[in-house]
Amino acid sequence: MPSGKRLVDKITAELRQARHDWRQRQGRELDLGSRELPSHQAIHQTLDTLCAILFPMRLGPPDLTKEREDQFVAYMLGNVECELVSQVALELQYLDRGQQDLDALRDRARGLVSKLLVQLPALRRQLDEDVLAAYHGDPAATCVDEVLISYPGIEAIIHHRIAHGFYRAGLPMIARIISEKAHSATGIDIHPGATIGRSFFIDHGTGVVVGETAILGDRVRIYQNVTLGAVRFNEDETGALTKGEPRHPIVEDDVVIYAGATILGRITIGRGSVIGGNVWLTRSVPPESQVSQASVKQVTDSVLPG
Repeated sequence: MPSGKRLVDKITAELRQARHDWRQRQGRELDLGSRELPSHQAIHQTLDTLCAILFPMRLGPPDLTKEREDQFVAYMLGNVECELVSQVALELQYLDRGQQDLDALRDRARGLVSKLLVQLPALRRQLDEDVLAAYHGDPAATCVDEVLISYPGIEAIIHHRIAHGFYRAGLPMIARIISEKAHSATGIDIHPGATIGRSFFIDHGTGVVVGETAILGDRVRIYQNVTLGAVRFNEDETGALTKGEPRHPIVEDDVVIYAGATILGRITIGRGSVIGGNVWLTRSVPPESQVSQASVKQVTDSVLPG
């Protein structure tokens, strides 16, 4: 067994060969000359900056004063635009597999970033509605500021609404990095592709899962350990999983889903319904339904042979 420098050289060579073999199997360029993927660290730092831009006096630096708010926001917008252009260009380069020159990619990146940043005022107003929904929906909340700076559900929805913008812009990798940062911090797993309406509230939140093609209406409220998932995964003729098919629930306006409920498949939960705790649901329910474990069992028993 080699030791010291010989061991280090041996491991380095074997790792180089492993990388070479992987890239060759994936049909990738073996020498792009620079980083080829967006940076987790850069995206995480940029996300923190975006949160500070949206809520300067609550999520910004501790020494910030109201007199300097606009100056801080303007300065940080310039920084975040520059960093985002670099990271977006890397994802575009990866997605295009070298089909466009770098100048064209950066021009595309600047255009995408500009479209995302111009949406920040509307995003701030939407997030204000989410914060109010949490405050009004939780009797333990003492003020809206407590909700904003300490509730995991609010952290998750802030990150999701930012990530969803990148997802809709055709940047799924950056979107997923953003959503997984919230997932790691809060235990709430919302795919950036999920469509979520206004005044959304997740109470407690640990263990919540919302799938990619889920659609949630306005004023939806869900509790911990709720899953909006898929009941099955379709395969193509080669046996590979098909991508992008609608496979997650549609939850209409003013629905409440209590802790531990599991709702699977492309079903619809009608407006104003209440889904009780620990319910397992794979069928649509009409508006104003009240679904509990007992009601699900009663329906199930009625369709089984006696």
